[in-house]
Amino acid sequence: MELVIFIGMQGSGKSTFFRERFFDTHVRINLDMLRTRHRENILFEACLAAKQPMVIDNTNPNPADRARYIPAAKAAGFRVIGYYFDSDLESCRARNESRTTSKAIPLQGLISTHKALVPPTVEEGFDQLFCAKIIGWNEFETKENQ
Repeated sequence: MELVIFIGMQGSGKSTFFRERFFDTHVRINLDMLRTRHRENILFEACLAAKQPMVIDNTNPNPADRARYIPAAKAAGFRVIGYYFDSDLESCRARNESRTTSKAIPLQGLISTHKALVPPTVEEGFDQLFCAKIIGWNEFETKENQ
């Protein structure tokens, strides 16, 4: 049983990484799809009860955002793995501008997330942490944080 939490700005490649690495094995929990925290919580709790591996595919920029999931997952016996998407604001802006109009995030949203972003630490409750960096357009380099 595994909970994966993505951490990173919009346009840093989180959803693409999900499709490439976790699509066949984990349920994707994403506020863009679910629209409300209430719906998100229903799906999260269902995955915990079913012992279903899942990925939280949101920006999760600070420890308080990540703490929404970690204690409950640990209590249910899940391993908690974090992926920090290391990306600069300008690269995220460029990728965001290439999205269709309905999926593009306003620039102020990117800036706000960039300012709020705090890299994760094992002290938050992660069993394992990785850093993922997008190379080129949709290729990733990942390394485990020690």
